[in-house]
Amino acid sequence: MRISSLDDIAPKNNYQKTTPIRKNAMKKVGLILGPTLFFLAVFFADLGPPNSKTTIMAGIALLMATWWLTEAIPLFATALLPLILYPVLGIERGANIAPVYFNSTIVLFIGGFIIALVMQKWNLHRRIALTIIATVGGGPDKIVLGFMLASAFLSMWISNTATATMMLPIGLSVILELEKQFRSSETKGFSTGVMLGIGYSCSIGGISTLVGTPPNLAFARISQISFPEGPVVSFGQWLTMALPASTVLLAIAWVLITKVFFRVPSQVKVDNSIIQNQKALLGPVSYQEKAVLSVFSLTVLLWVFRTPINLGFAIIPGWSILLPFPELIDDGTIAITMATLFFLIPSRTSEDASGFLADGTLIPKLPWNIVLLYGGGFALAHGFVVSGLASLLGSKLSIFAGLAPFLLVALICFSMTFLTEVTSNTATTEMILPILAAVAVATGLHPFMLMIPATISASCAFMMPVATPPNAIIFGSNRVRVPDMAKIGIWLNIIGVVVVATTFYFLGQAIFDIDPNIMPDWAHF
Repeated sequence: MRISSLDDIAPKNNYQKTTPIRKNAMKKVGLILGPTLFFLAVFFADLGPPNSKTTIMAGIALLMATWWLTEAIPLFATALLPLILYPVLGIERGANIAPVYFNSTIVLFIGGFIIALVMQKWNLHRRIALTIIATVGGGPDKIVLGFMLASAFLSMWISNTATATMMLPIGLSVILELEKQFRSSETKGFSTGVMLGIGYSCSIGGISTLVGTPPNLAFARISQISFPEGPVVSFGQWLTMALPASTVLLAIAWVLITKVFFRVPSQVKVDNSIIQNQKALLGPVSYQEKAVLSVFSLTVLLWVFRTPINLGFAIIPGWSILLPFPELIDDGTIAITMATLFFLIPSRTSEDASGFLADGTLIPKLPWNIVLLYGGGFALAHGFVVSGLASLLGSKLSIFAGLAPFLLVALICFSMTFLTEVTSNTATTEMILPILAAVAVATGLHPFMLMIPATISASCAFMMPVATPPNAIIFGSNRVRVPDMAKIGIWLNIIGVVVVATTFYFLGQAIFDIDPNIMPDWAHF
């Protein structure tokens, strides 16, 4: 079979077509259950004076949580409810809640996504992936490792969904060539391993950076809304803390895939020329790719080293101190600055009508639905604070104060991991983080001790196709069965809980200067 383009072998993702009927039933139940819980909370809950802001806010939170969990209406549509309900029900002025939907976190997201779209426009992401796979490749196990490393690296900077979509046809091209040489029973382990490796690595790589996956950015903003006087988590701090956990999880996932669950028979060999042929289809490295890579690399360096990085044994100073107003510079400033360069650098090709590396056609491609979903989560957190619901929850949740900090962290990681197996990880994170902020205040813990592990665990669901978009995409390849995903996924879920809780408990405390026995002055409502 001659492959003229990787898109020629991309499967039709029929996962959405085969969605169980029960999911539609759940939507209908959620559509009715949400308003029912709202009215029950407002008229019958004993949270203070009848129809107080606190009680009404609890009802709005239940309504949004129900609709988000059941996806009764599109997630972004639910996210718009605060713009309607807050002013109508007396929670907050419309003029005050509208700006919550657009802030420095959204600026960082938009700038990072523009950079990712430009990388995709000039095929730089595909060349990076194929180069990593070809470098690591050798036997079947190493080929799987190459796919996993490439997927994880790209997911640090590009959306997990886009990375999985791009990596899928590359993986299938290798699988199809192998299936022509060996029996399907001999290649099954390899084909399943490649697909699972791609899906899992997209999620694992995404937790490493603030821009890698939506829950990470949700935490960055919600922590500021809940604790305006608290420290701002920088890109470099997050990377220093999350990359070790991501690396350990990636290594464990590779061992489980290739050495435990989907071992490949010794007689099955993978010809590295398959990857080289796919790489050759891209042709020589173009000027456009070099220019985009230069801007991308500079962006990463500026992000990582903007503020001082505490390694525990040493502190790396940040470059922003060289500027006259370093306190006014944030990661969003860098993202937009570097993204703007693409609209100023000539493309040197007649195929591009604008004459520059990027043009206005990129803007409609931005995921505005995710921007609105972010805004809804930020508005929910804002409502928790201004209504007094956060303080009330803190007083009610003081029962957790008796738990050992590490046990509480592990319990939260476990709950988030398995909850996001059946719910949107972004919506769930935005719903849970304000509550965890209240739990932290009530138990006398540093809020980051609970909020950051929960955020990371939201991206560590590996059992079900519905858990994450990468899982759904690789399931659509028809090379992975639900039992295959579940039997390895449950082990990865449990291991992920241990890795995330342990890594943050010991490493995160040093990076974020956390003393588990001292409550910071800014941690109050």
